[in-house]
Amino acid sequence: MAKDLATTKAKNLKLKKSSGPIEQFSIGKVFIHIVLLLWASTTVFPLIWVMNNSFKLKETILVDSFSLVKEPVLANYITAFGRMKIGTAYMNSLIISGSVVLGVMLFGGLASYILARYNFKGKIVVHSMVMAALLFPAFATIVPVFTMLYNAGLMNTHIGVILPQIAGNMAFAIIIMVGFMSTIPMELEEAAVVEGCGAWQIFWKIVVPISKPSFATVAIFTFLWSYNDLFLQKIIIRKTQVRPICALLDTIKSQYGTDYGLMCASVILVVVPVLIVYLFLQKYIIKGLTAGAVKG
Repeated sequence: MAKDLATTKAKNLKLKKSSGPIEQFSIGKVFIHIVLLLWASTTVFPLIWVMNNSFKLKETILVDSFSLVKEPVLANYITAFGRMKIGTAYMNSLIISGSVVLGVMLFGGLASYILARYNFKGKIVVHSMVMAALLFPAFATIVPVFTMLYNAGLMNTHIGVILPQIAGNMAFAIIIMVGFMSTIPMELEEAAVVEGCGAWQIFWKIVVPISKPSFATVAIFTFLWSYNDLFLQKIIIRKTQVRPICALLDTIKSQYGTDYGLMCASVILVVVPVLIVYLFLQKYIIKGLTAGAVKG
């Protein structure tokens, strides 16, 4: 009797395993995947269209911009690097965005650690002010920012863009990192104190290594926002020698508005670094955003 019961259970188990994929199939999931594929196609198609036209001459684009390129030409890219000096603009963007990322991670990390671990008078007020800072767009503060930078002699300089961008990204960085650092067990820091570590050593040797996902998330978003911040770059920087890549693209648009081949090539050169950064570091974005969402 026991053998028959065991045999019956084994058969039922095999039947469940074999019928598992069939039970998971549903029309709703198929519909959702179809909708997602259609949405992805509408997102990817403009990039493919621009890349395809970047290898065409201006005359060919005006006649037929939707046909696949048959004889690719590199004239648009040669013009972009030669006449427009996109290489110099890339270096300017790297200097600005890299400095902004380092500044936000350093100051934002220190402020987040204090808000997450220390109790002091006015802590709730400070945290509320940080949250409220997200409600103010850059357009609302550009007049006082411009006045301060002009009086300080920082117009047409990299530092004139770096400082406002660091300040503009601090609120987001603090909110993300405070949520993550609050989940770090206090026992780790208590053990470090017993071993003779100070607050500075605890921050660099314990908190920072554990908080790498949140730092990576902040670095990715900060880099993308700084890289694409055309509004501030156009107002602060007027000289071509220190102009970042996005501001240079707007110049190409105004000077060579009818040269669609050059425009497409320039757009590809601007977008490619952003895509590379996102593709290689995308796993850290969701991990860093959700790491501090659930405690326990």
